[in-house]
Amino acid sequence: MRPMTELYGRGVYRFLLSRQWVILTLVALLLIPTMIRLGIWQMHRYEERTARNQLVSDALGARPVPVERMTSPGHTVTSNERYRSVTAKGRFDTGEEVVVRRRTNSDDAVGYHVLTPFVLDDGKVLLVNRGWIPADGPSQTEFPEIPAPPRGEITVTGRLMPDETTEASGIKNLQGLPDRQIMLINSGHEARRLGAEVLGGYIVQTAPEPKGGSPEPLGRPGSEDAALNYAYAVQWWLFAAGVPVGWVILVRRERRDRVAAASAPAEDKETAAAPA
Repeated sequence: MRPMTELYGRGVYRFLLSRQWVILTLVALLLIPTMIRLGIWQMHRYEERTARNQLVSDALGARPVPVERMTSPGHTVTSNERYRSVTAKGRFDTGEEVVVRRRTNSDDAVGYHVLTPFVLDDGKVLLVNRGWIPADGPSQTEFPEIPAPPRGEITVTGRLMPDETTEASGIKNLQGLPDRQIMLINSGHEARRLGAEVLGGYIVQTAPEPKGGSPEPLGRPGSEDAALNYAYAVQWWLFAAGVPVGWVILVRRERRDRVAAASAPAEDKETAAAPA
């Protein structure tokens, strides 16, 4: 019988130099750093989302401040200022009210957002998104019926939001729309339309609540699922660790199969040569 030490010699691993195994090894070597990079990218996403969630939570939990402490005409609302609760004292100007087309509510029904200029005591204008109404009129070219806001001087509270742009939202600012209908809420556009000083950004009204629940108040912003990115990062790193383990298992199985195939003919010959 052929000595087993010969079967387990260096020639047993010669199959690793075959084209099939060279390609398999190269693929494994490429997969490991790729999966590590994907895990790092997912971890960066986790950190970014966690930071954004913290900003939103801090902003929503902060005490309301007068709106003119946070923004002014021409001001660009920053990510640190977004969702901050602000108050403003003045009156609604329903004569210059517009609706924002193609907006959905929490049930994904399509309708409008109601955007009403709010004239402050010093004459500046704050854009107030009063909420959502359904597009149930006879035609989308006609101005819909909108529940009236409170009359006279009042104090409103809302979440500060940055101006909407096509680049950030993907919504095209279409031309030739029906009268008093817009696609984007943008203080610069509204300042030109109104011929007034308009504070940068706008607010989503949270108080006072509308009578009868219309316009429908807009929901609070939800938190991003940062934990999912963390799980994906761990998953990619486990895959990266599993590649060399899988490669070793395949090599050992291939070696075992080749040793078994090499030893079988020798045993058959010895059995045939033995005296009867």
